[in-house]
Amino acid sequence: MDKNLDIQIVEALKAYLASGVEDQVNYQKFYLYSIVTHSTAIEGSTVTEIENQLLFDEGIAAKGRSLTEQMMNVDLKDAYLYAFKIASENPIYTPQLLQQLSALVMRRTGSEYSTIAGHFDSSKGEFRLCNVSAGIGGRSYLAYNKVPRAVDDFCEWLNKEIAYVYKTDIAACYRLSFEAHFRLVTIHPWVDGNGRTTRLVMNMIQRQLGLVPSIVRKEDKGEYIQSLVDSRENDDSTIAQDVMLSHHIANLNRRTLQYQENDTVNLHPDTVNDTVNSQNDTVSELKEGLKRIYIAIQKNPEITHSQLVEIFNISESTAKRATRDLKKLGYIEREGSDKTGRWVILK
Repeated sequence: MDKNLDIQIVEALKAYLASGVEDQVNYQKFYLYSIVTHSTAIEGSTVTEIENQLLFDEGIAAKGRSLTEQMMNVDLKDAYLYAFKIASENPIYTPQLLQQLSALVMRRTGSEYSTIAGHFDSSKGEFRLCNVSAGIGGRSYLAYNKVPRAVDDFCEWLNKEIAYVYKTDIAACYRLSFEAHFRLVTIHPWVDGNGRTTRLVMNMIQRQLGLVPSIVRKEDKGEYIQSLVDSRENDDSTIAQDVMLSHHIANLNRRTLQYQENDTVNLHPDTVNDTVNSQNDTVSELKEGLKRIYIAIQKNPEITHSQLVEIFNISESTAKRATRDLKKLGYIEREGSDKTGRWVILK
């Protein structure tokens, strides 16, 4: 166990919360969308965060994406909304609760199975009645007939750990959530959706303990999966804990720095409208957020709203509101269509 990481997570979380990043309009919603997008991406989804935002908020399907992967994202989003709701109620973890969460995750993409051991339905969160292994030639998971007892033991362990962990010990709380994820995914209770469901449980525990939920980013997929393999092979779960903790520290630091550099909170509608209502016409008098958008357009008059979303980590509606207000102020105007046109600099 890397004790230095325990110190770093406290510092990273303190800086993250002190920055005010969570005070941004709709930040919690878009952070959840990020969790969902990355979790499904690890399982093969190609839907982007922007596409998920449009899918979740506007009901606009992503072009070129399969219906299955889009439904995978919708189901996981709904499962998270439910899990985060009950996390605030200090729930008791039971096999039935875990099956309920899995059923939400697999609601539209689950299937019915008939095996020698019997019939089960993954869309209902039912435990597998067949043996599974990790890929071709991979290590076999627990025999299906041992799953119910293993899940019972897991729930008993988890409830006891949550009851006795010191809520003020941030590192210990995060390590508990990572340990729970590792233990449950190692049991592999379901025939499908184990990764998504066990990461959901991990985030639910974090939310219950008052922590900022961690994101397993698709860019870290290889190291994340290898850490789970190494932990199993070495019978040492701290390997996975350290990797996931280091990834979370890096993500918190990345988001804090991004917020401080871009100051996107100044794109709040109220501050934008304050700028629009002012009488100053010079760039220096623009609110910082609008100024950054304006400078980006100056540098690239063909920049799109989607690109502004990526650069400044804002919603598409916020990007459109900013360009609209820049037009009202007389700084820019649009020439041509939204897709093939360009911005014209007026000042």
